[in-house]
Amino acid sequence: MLAPRGPDGSGLVAQGRVAFGHRRLKIIDLSEKAGQPMTDSALGMTIVFNGCIYNYPELREQLIAEGYDFFSHGDTEVVLKAFHKWGEACVERFHGMFAFAIHERDSGAVTLARDRFGIKPLYYSESGKRIRFASFLPALLKAGDVDTEIDREALHNYMSFHAVVPPPRTILKGVRKLPPATTRRIEADGTATDRTYWSPPYQRRSEDTGLTRNDWRDRVLEALRVSVRRRMVADVPVGVLLSGGVDSSLIVGLLAEEGQKDLMTFSIGFEEANGEKGDEFTYSDLIAERFGTDHHKIFVPSADLIGHLPDTISAMSEPMVSYDNIGFFLLSREVSKHIKVVQSGQGADEVFGGYHWYPPLADSNDVVGDYAKVFFDRSHEKLKTQLDGRWLADTDASLDFVREHLLRSGAATSVDRALRLDSHVMLVDDPVKRVDNMTMAWGLEARVPFLDHELVELAATIPPEFKLHDQGKGVLKDAARLVVPHEVIDRKKGYFPVPQLKYIQGEYLDMVRDALGSQAARERGLFRQDYLDALFADPASHITPLRGSELWQVALLEMWFQSHGV
Repeated sequence: MLAPRGPDGSGLVAQGRVAFGHRRLKIIDLSEKAGQPMTDSALGMTIVFNGCIYNYPELREQLIAEGYDFFSHGDTEVVLKAFHKWGEACVERFHGMFAFAIHERDSGAVTLARDRFGIKPLYYSESGKRIRFASFLPALLKAGDVDTEIDREALHNYMSFHAVVPPPRTILKGVRKLPPATTRRIEADGTATDRTYWSPPYQRRSEDTGLTRNDWRDRVLEALRVSVRRRMVADVPVGVLLSGGVDSSLIVGLLAEEGQKDLMTFSIGFEEANGEKGDEFTYSDLIAERFGTDHHKIFVPSADLIGHLPDTISAMSEPMVSYDNIGFFLLSREVSKHIKVVQSGQGADEVFGGYHWYPPLADSNDVVGDYAKVFFDRSHEKLKTQLDGRWLADTDASLDFVREHLLRSGAATSVDRALRLDSHVMLVDDPVKRVDNMTMAWGLEARVPFLDHELVELAATIPPEFKLHDQGKGVLKDAARLVVPHEVIDRKKGYFPVPQLKYIQGEYLDMVRDALGSQAARERGLFRQDYLDALFADPASHITPLRGSELWQVALLEMWFQSHGV
């Protein structure tokens, strides 16, 4: 099940009560010396690691100065020796995206760790005295012995919190996920200790008093330059997923500034439906021309789209409702024919305040209620009329979670509270997960410069008004004006438009009707029949506040269950 994520090699190491398996995607140190699982018998440690540590060359030099010897040239061995030197605190020194497990021969302990934004996934399943973990939830299902009963609170999150299921839950009771910015040490006797190692304050700093709009612009641009430069580390070429929006355009501009020659860029478009355009090629063409990139445009006819939906759903670790999934899946398929690493623009909206629900929160006296009003797909009361009673959570699980998170200390204003929630929860289990799943399905590594933790720490201190001006992402747009053409900045905000999945009709309606009318769906009995009948009768009139199709949301969930044999 993990082979698509790592098409270039595989390995197994089993010793005593611990067994590690790994599939490799060769990006750094292409030799077999960097193969995994990697064991250092002198240190008595074995690692499996997914991701990339961008500052590994500097850390390697530091460790050599401390007396460590290296047998490979990649980042995996650096993680292993950094762990030996600094213990779990090594993660605080890493710039990058990672999920890893390290077994210590002498103590018998295993440590699991996940990067600050959960860019790399880490699922686990516990049963009795055994724990299994994987980068891809279906890999755990494939091995059997997993409780696949639906978690009612996770179902509540899926239906209400815009399909975001916060950790440690997943839609299945028997599978959990390690939260981002967390290390877990599991001793030989099975006792486990979790540690959260990063939680930036969303507050103003006294030393920043008096900084102007231009001062913030310059700081952001400099931090972004560093972030993009860091993500060029590879022994293979690095390209860009270019939507034509300000975020990906800025990445292209900064890579060009860094002297990246023959930069490959990739854009995708779909057929229009209901008069809604399905591509943004005008803008991506403009950027490709301005910076002289080797540009690839991919157009997906409707017939191709429906044919690839089942594979897209199979590539999902968890049910993900966004239409972007099919776009990223098909884009990644094409990109992987050319290169193995891309930079992508995810995170800019959450970090710099680009969504339409932030400005109204600036004057909010009820951040919990006001946030739920703009972001939730439906209220708990509404959900009671749609889910079969057996599947309804006992409490308003989604609102309870959001309330607890928003009201935590460490955020100065209502906008700061919403940005913190979106950056550290929604972003992780929606855009970031989507990009990882859809790119790695084709053995393509996606790097996300807007989620450089130093950039995010800086952004968290910026007064909200500098983010909200210019219809959102103001400070980022100010920075972008120094790099890219204004036409790309002063346009209406775009998305991956896939009109066919918003206005479900024709063969798409047949497909979802088949899934929801199947014997498996009837036996599951998640939804009330009167609710399904209303959706089938008029799909286009049941659109969520965030412009998603309710019918697609319920059908996608059922198709995911069926795809993975749940």
